[in-house]
Amino acid sequence: DKEALRDGSGPNLAIVTAYNDMLSAHQPYARFPDLIKEAARAAGGSAQVAGGVPAMCDGVTQGEKGMDLSLFSRDVIALSTAVALSHDMFDAAVYLGVCDKIVPGLLIGALSFGHLPAVFLPAGPMPSGLANDDKSKIRQLYAEGKATRAELLDAEAAAYHGPGTCTFYGTANTNQMLMEIMGLHLPGASFVNPNTPLRDALTMLGVRRALELTALGNHFTPIGHVIDERAIVNGVVGLHATGGSTNHTIHLIAMAAAAGIALTWEDFADLAEVTPLMTRIYPNGKADVNHFQAAGGMGVLIRELVDAGLLHGEARSVWGERLADYVVEPRLDADGAVAWAPAPERSGDTSVLRGAADPFQATGGLRVLEGPLGRAVIKTSAVASDRHVIEAPARVFHSQEELHVAFRAGELDRDFVAVVRFQGPKAIGMPELHKLMPPLGVLQDRGRRVALVTDGRMSGASGKVPSAIHVTPEAAAGGPIAKIRDGDIIRLDATNGRLEVKVGVEDWAARTLAEADLSAAHVGVGRELFGSFRASVGAADEGAAIFSAA
Repeated sequence: DKEALRDGSGPNLAIVTAYNDMLSAHQPYARFPDLIKEAARAAGGSAQVAGGVPAMCDGVTQGEKGMDLSLFSRDVIALSTAVALSHDMFDAAVYLGVCDKIVPGLLIGALSFGHLPAVFLPAGPMPSGLANDDKSKIRQLYAEGKATRAELLDAEAAAYHGPGTCTFYGTANTNQMLMEIMGLHLPGASFVNPNTPLRDALTMLGVRRALELTALGNHFTPIGHVIDERAIVNGVVGLHATGGSTNHTIHLIAMAAAAGIALTWEDFADLAEVTPLMTRIYPNGKADVNHFQAAGGMGVLIRELVDAGLLHGEARSVWGERLADYVVEPRLDADGAVAWAPAPERSGDTSVLRGAADPFQATGGLRVLEGPLGRAVIKTSAVASDRHVIEAPARVFHSQEELHVAFRAGELDRDFVAVVRFQGPKAIGMPELHKLMPPLGVLQDRGRRVALVTDGRMSGASGKVPSAIHVTPEAAAGGPIAKIRDGDIIRLDATNGRLEVKVGVEDWAARTLAEADLSAAHVGVGRELFGSFRASVGAADEGAAIFSAA
């Protein structure tokens, strides 16, 4: 490699890796650098690990202090990516990352080096384990005190049992869908299981393709030419068509901004109105991503969306000339190399994946809410239609723990809207609030009409409880959510896109903003290091980034 670099006769490839072995999704990346270097040498080039980026698991930090760093880790990853590439030794780069903040952070960093070709190399989902409904049931039983901690841990271990991405359709697997539909994966690469011959063959082919895209060859395709307005629109359409993670109403805005493109929540709302919901993957159904892959996966999804005129099929990609070429699926030939077969003409399981002409619902699974409380996002695809409108008295909390205390005390067995505020990016870093779902789910199962309104996040795992999330402006920035009092009637109307509080105009205008002592949430587990992030972070509907939009 030193001789090749000295002679300068072949391209040199940067490897930016999110490998660690505490995350099941990233553990398979331990083998990737050697595979990448082998493939690069065979193609007449070289490859170097340019740098590593952190990769934290929101599932591990749920309800813990470290979750306050989760959203900020995306921008740390972007900064780390820039440092890795700053040596300016590279003709192209491959990016190894899967989970929630990692892929958006890698892409933001990659776009700051827009002149370099980029290929994202996924690790794939773990094989299916404990059914998602069974996992959710144990969690609710534990929240009610009807299951032991040992039973809970047994269920979790059975659900998350091997290397690879968690199999539900949360942010991690939404990331993989996005990288493929935005043209940064090889076709069909997103959901091939780890440590299989096909997975390794796709990894090595991705390396060869990255080298072919450099300015030293005849197919120069920098990432700045792939991620344009068409790619961003394709990503939003894919998000709606699959009922993907609500985190991407934040991340896609930040990713687009890194490419110099203005994306707004109004764009999400407009595209949701014309994009059909074509998948049912947990939490928007019983199936997992392995079932989606078996039903035809990305090849069928992209074929259907292109044929329906809902994707820019001419958008550029790292494979072929356009996204419309992605209606294929990879297989192994007799020599163990990747061969391509046409994607199935139609879904093999219409309970998981449907065509655009026969969707699960006519519009996408995300809605933008507006009203006197500001703006918010709701994921409706997993919420029963009779709960798309909830009107009930508010019960105000300033932490997840406060709600759990009230639940255990039996104070919440009634209709109400939980208002959990001072959870936004400026307040404490906008953690995901999944500890709220088991108790709220229990109450909903008892027949109570409950909902959540928060300036925090819920992500791709947000499920059956109607949740108005990412409320903007947040309470810590003087948002009107800070005026709500216990007993105020809140109306969450996902059908008409409204979030309202039924308080007289004069009474509302006279109210002062509530305050919260957040100092305890600003120290411990490294949170004291992120004061500058909290001070400079933008609003959720602007991408919640520390980087200037300019």
